[in-house]
Amino acid sequence: MTTLTLIGKPDCHLCDVAHEVVEAVVAELPEGAVEVEELSIADDPALYAQWWEKIPVVLIDGQLHGHWRVSPERLRVALGAAR
Repeated sequence: MTTLTLIGKPDCHLCDVAHEVVEAVVAELPEGAVEVEELSIADDPALYAQWWEKIPVVLIDGQLHGHWRVSPERLRVALGAAR
């Protein structure tokens, strides 16, 4: 199973958009193929220190996939390659 981690914070427009893109792309995949984990920099000082200027951040299996704007096409390809 692939793990996708979405790092953001509350009241972040780009984070909301990234969440929608992740949900839509994951919904296209077989059920259980991707586990989505959402983390907030507001809840974790270490995440804040590492990512505050780049949110939203998408990690796939712990590796940086992208930040700021999430491309549905690029995410589909990456998740397809991760399976």
